[in-house]
Amino acid sequence: MTAKHTSHITAVSGLLLAIAIGLHFTGFHDWRQVVLILATVVAGTPILIKAFKALRMKTFSIELLVTIAVIGALFIGEYVESAAVTFLFLFGAFLEARTLEKTRSSLKALVDMAPLEATVIRGGETMTISVDDVELGDRVIIRSGEKVAVDGHIATGTATLNEAAITGESVPASKTIEDRVFSGTIVDNGFIEVIADRVGDDTTFARIIELVEEAQESQSKTEKFLDRFANIYTPTIVVLSVLVFIFSRNIEMTLTFLVIACPGALVISAPVSIVAGIGNGARNGVLIKGGDIMEKLAKIDTVVFDKTGTLTRGRPEVTDIHSFAGAPDNLLQLVAEAEMISEHHLGQTIVKEAKRQKLSFINEPQDAEVIKGKGIRARVDGKLLAIGNRKLMAAEGISIEEAVEAYAIRREKAGSTAIFASVDGTVAGILSIADRIRPEAKQAIQQLRASGVKKIIMLTGDNRHTAELVGAQLGLDEVHAELLPEDKVTMIQMLKDAGHKVAMAGDGINDAPAIATADIGLAMGEGGTDISMETADVVLMADRLDQFSHAYSLAKATVLNMKQNTFFAVGTVVLLLAGVLLGKVFLASGMLIHELSVLIVILNAVRLIRYTKGKKEVTVAEAKLLTE
Repeated sequence: MTAKHTSHITAVSGLLLAIAIGLHFTGFHDWRQVVLILATVVAGTPILIKAFKALRMKTFSIELLVTIAVIGALFIGEYVESAAVTFLFLFGAFLEARTLEKTRSSLKALVDMAPLEATVIRGGETMTISVDDVELGDRVIIRSGEKVAVDGHIATGTATLNEAAITGESVPASKTIEDRVFSGTIVDNGFIEVIADRVGDDTTFARIIELVEEAQESQSKTEKFLDRFANIYTPTIVVLSVLVFIFSRNIEMTLTFLVIACPGALVISAPVSIVAGIGNGARNGVLIKGGDIMEKLAKIDTVVFDKTGTLTRGRPEVTDIHSFAGAPDNLLQLVAEAEMISEHHLGQTIVKEAKRQKLSFINEPQDAEVIKGKGIRARVDGKLLAIGNRKLMAAEGISIEEAVEAYAIRREKAGSTAIFASVDGTVAGILSIADRIRPEAKQAIQQLRASGVKKIIMLTGDNRHTAELVGAQLGLDEVHAELLPEDKVTMIQMLKDAGHKVAMAGDGINDAPAIATADIGLAMGEGGTDISMETADVVLMADRLDQFSHAYSLAKATVLNMKQNTFFAVGTVVLLLAGVLLGKVFLASGMLIHELSVLIVILNAVRLIRYTKGKKEVTVAEAKLLTE
């Protein structure tokens, strides 16, 4: 039976009750009884159907308890009670459904943002088609005010985009040729043509909706416990009701006991809080993958950060090229040609700098090998190159002269990462790469401490001098540098073994093993890379650390909300049952209080939708800093 039919039945039942009240005051008592019985049948039928379906599945449902109580009330001639209980139960269910819609409003708002049509150029013709018909490689046109229908890169044009659907941030982001755009974002101003590389269900936006849906359906440990408890609790109440009748010989008290003991508020006390909390996160660009993750996140006492791309902006720049033999341009060209095979952000930074200087890429790297955590080795134009950190130089048996080491240390103390470039076994030069600290990082760390995080640590593969400089600027408790990916895993395991609840925040690629090892893995999304969405428990879609502080305080607020709901639900049932046994609470009044307790639990959870503590509003000036 649909919610619409239930609301109609509730309305008819309420009308019949109103007519019965009118008949009572006008003295038509016999007609009043008939109308009350009719109201009971009308409202009781959907309850009876649900109870029967539950019995077929060998489940003792709340509807079954109400059905038993209503049949008993009819049997002893308490028609007012039977009509009132069925109406209140249906009306309560209707209000619960309407209120629960609010807890899922964030997901509905996301779904409503989904684009339906796209304008594409095919065969020289411009046509408007359904988003489901867009194909990979299509050239998609997006004008001012229109939604982006695909993931892809801009081929022509410039625009400012509202990326709130992806990142939770409504401040427009400037986009130009070669920049990536994502489905569900809106062009505020401008005109762009985008080459589609992800369409349909493969787009970032579609995957966000899927992840949020899955998260809201997944159960926390508390929810699983409450479900198991309800399966035992409900049949126990039936047995206790029989005992109440045996000792009291009062059928009305027994039926009241049966209805009042329904664990309605208790069963929903945790799920509504979880759904509302996950919905809040989705609205603010934080994907929290389920109730179990929410509970774990709330218990975190230690946070471990990677440096590059996490505490820093992840957009490093080549600040200096120092050649010990020959022109810097020649060194940069050789190194960039070798780094073409690297997916590491530092390697790609060197390639980007070579392109910026309009250097030509003549030679293809031969015998290229990426050495994890150290650098790369390749043969370019007949020369053997080793490019990376000191560990790579040592592994290759390349000695670093005193003057070279002194220069590298000077650059590192200034905050740069020194990349050693050797040619045929000799260090030929050093490329300095610097990456600025995220403007929101310091405040986000302060907010994490204020919310209850006791220890904040940085683990990085970068050099010790740069790492210590960043750690000092941000006020971190510990800094561990020059680590390989497996070293980070070992460090996190040691923290866990020492009894800490650890969250690891990284870029989702190089840090995937460490993220997977931590109690909570957290990835900086950057529009939602595949690996970050798959590996991490929490994904920050806007690549902003203050989203982490919001997620942490939100998790704590959600768990507290669950506890409040559970305490209130149990307390209400205990007080009502005591009232029943003392003869102070009766069937209709008890049912009213019971349904009100369910609504109060839901309304308390709905407060989480507007929860904002730990979330810092982004000013226009800060937005410019972040998108430079």
